[in-house]
Amino acid sequence: MAPKECLEFSDYTFDEHFGHPISSFPPRAVLFDYIKGRVEKSDVRQYVQFNTVARWVNYSDDSGEFTVIVADVTSGTTSRHVFDRLVVASGHFSTPNVPEFAGIDSFPGTLLHAHDFRGAEGLV
Repeated sequence: MAPKECLEFSDYTFDEHFGHPISSFPPRAVLFDYIKGRVEKSDVRQYVQFNTVARWVNYSDDSGEFTVIVADVTSGTTSRHVFDRLVVASGHFSTPNVPEFAGIDSFPGTLLHAHDFRGAEGLV
C-alpha cells in the first residue's frame, strides 16, 4: 500500500474528487471511488475492453510498435491491434488468481500470491 500522494493523478486530485482533504492511506473502496471519478472525468471508458484476454504481444524494433492479439471470451472471436505504447495492468486491486496444477496441493512449502506478499520475514 502506498500513500495517496503517490497514487494521485496529476490532473485530478483527491481534494477535487472528494471536495475536501482525506487521509494519506485511504481504504481500497475510497481509492476505487477516486479512480472511477477519474475515468468518468476523462471519458476513457470508451477505450477499455472487458472480458478480453491478451493471447500474444509482439514488439517490433523496426516500427517501434506493439502488435497485440486479443480474444473476446464472450464471443470467442480474436482480433489484432497495433499500438505505439503498451500498459501491463496486473490487477493490483483485484482478487488474486492462483493457478491450479498437478502437485500444488502436496507442495510442502508456503504458497503465496504476489498480491498478498508484504515482506520476506516469514519465509526464512
